[in-house]
Amino acid sequence: MGKSLEEVHGSVVTQNKKSVLRKILAFFGPAYLISVGYMDPGNWATDIAGGSQFGYALLWVLLMSNMMALLLQSLSARLGIVTQRDLAQASRETYSPFINYILYFLAEIAIAACDLAEVLGMAIGINLLFDIPLIEGVIITVLDTFLLLFLINKGIRKMEAFIIVLVAIIGFSFIFEMIFAQPEMGKVIYGLIPSMPNEAALYIAIGIIGATVMPHNLYLHSSLVQTRNFDRSKAGIKQALKYNFIDSTIALNLAFFVNAAILILAAATFYKNGMFEVAEIQDAHRFLAPLLGSKWAPILFAVALIAAGQSSTITGTLAGQIIMEGYLNLRIQPWVRRIITRLIAIVPAVIVISIFGEGVTGKLLILSQVILSLQLGFAIIPLIHFVSDKSKMKGFHIGRVTQIASWLVATIIVSLNAKLVFDEINGWLETSKNPLLLWFTVVPLAFGFLVLLLYIVFKPFIARAKIDIQNHSPHSLKLQFSKTGSYTKKNIVVSVDFSRADEVALNNAFELGGIDAAYTLIHVVETVGAMVYGENIDDHETLIDEKLLKEYREMLLEKGFKVEIKLGFGKPNKVIPNIINEGNYDILVMGTHGHTGFKDLVFGTTVNKLRHKISIPLLIVKN
Repeated sequence: MGKSLEEVHGSVVTQNKKSVLRKILAFFGPAYLISVGYMDPGNWATDIAGGSQFGYALLWVLLMSNMMALLLQSLSARLGIVTQRDLAQASRETYSPFINYILYFLAEIAIAACDLAEVLGMAIGINLLFDIPLIEGVIITVLDTFLLLFLINKGIRKMEAFIIVLVAIIGFSFIFEMIFAQPEMGKVIYGLIPSMPNEAALYIAIGIIGATVMPHNLYLHSSLVQTRNFDRSKAGIKQALKYNFIDSTIALNLAFFVNAAILILAAATFYKNGMFEVAEIQDAHRFLAPLLGSKWAPILFAVALIAAGQSSTITGTLAGQIIMEGYLNLRIQPWVRRIITRLIAIVPAVIVISIFGEGVTGKLLILSQVILSLQLGFAIIPLIHFVSDKSKMKGFHIGRVTQIASWLVATIIVSLNAKLVFDEINGWLETSKNPLLLWFTVVPLAFGFLVLLLYIVFKPFIARAKIDIQNHSPHSLKLQFSKTGSYTKKNIVVSVDFSRADEVALNNAFELGGIDAAYTLIHVVETVGAMVYGENIDDHETLIDEKLLKEYREMLLEKGFKVEIKLGFGKPNKVIPNIINEGNYDILVMGTHGHTGFKDLVFGTTVNKLRHKISIPLLIVKN
């Protein structure tokens, strides 16, 4: 499998920095690209709607979402740093092609929904600042394709610097907005206490969660952290995890400030003046000047909106590239990918605006965020499974407390989404003139997604249980040793497959060589991935096989034997002869399972093909 974002993979050197500050700064950057996704135009719509309808009451939802985001983004960064796989690649290695195609399709829907919000946001910003019609503004947003290509060719650090400048513009704009608005700080603090005014607030709250914890950011973060070239030792990985967590904490708290500022601004201006129905960004912009008494308030608002749309559209494109390459192992030209993604967002935006007018953009933005929220479970659950896996994470798996917190977050998000979907479908069935059509279309689709969600929740647990039962080693590595024979061979190689045949093969090898001979244990990983990617494969089975082979060596070293191990990849009848012929061995010992006839067709006849390719004696031992 190729490297994630190969053109910038490992391009930022973090080693040999003279000061601790320089070393920390070398790691800083990825989280700021992530943070812009948490302050994109979709967030503006949900924050304005929440603030104007419910005042400061939903501030706690923003705070909770930010804490969820920090936890999940730290898990995403951990996956990328430790495994050198992004979330899409890890999913592709874990699930079947059929499941991966569905997960890819859902991820693409999330990207399209996110891009829709960014397209509309930028178009609205252009419209507000330059009085360009919204449709034309939507079409202008195609041009940012070339900006992305320019930035990525300049290197990831230049792109990060550009994004940080845009984030600074957004931040400073809202600092001045807060000065103009003069919110009531007592009510702001009171808004941090959890409450849910009514059913409408739940819809907005789910939209806020969907706008804050964004699925494509989980894919993106696991890839961006791999742009850092750092020491791959245990200490180096620990340091990378620590610095990236600091990076995420600072960046996501800045995003929280922006989101909270938008909601507070809406509460302090619209809700305070009884304007509860302000949900459109255009209306918010129009009312800011008369309500706050400053001509700069709407200008800063529009500038920040354009900066938010531009920055988040760049990161959305990178996420689209990561998802396509990770799930499908398909690389296409970045500009082609960008055009495709942008068109998927522009076409529905143009159609909806043309039919229903510019007044529906707010509803369209909130809908896009709810779609994002619905897709979250399909990204979060695999992520939690991956970072909890001891073998996949090579000792850097998350602890029990973090696992519980992660599953709690996933449960909250999935439960809220399930309620939203149930209420929406129930409402459609009650008001539809043709409910039978819904029963045969929407209901089965919703049920299908529920089954998929349950599958990705429980599949890794079942797979792990199977590994524990089969364990590649039914004797649990507790081999019974027979009396060793006299010394006759110097270098003996033994093929092992972690079955009961190993016990017989090893005991026969010890009878030949005794305690003084040198033994080499060979095991070949035969997965499809191993055959395609060779020693570059890093899937679950390879990790398990490598671990078991090392346990064999440790156990035999304790018995006083001199043991080396070699792990091969591909077809045994090709790999074993290569290893044998490259070394200086006296004899090969292999155990067999005693199968013939039909079982030979199923399991292969390694021995027959292998014995003609090696130049040393072969001892075949029947189990």
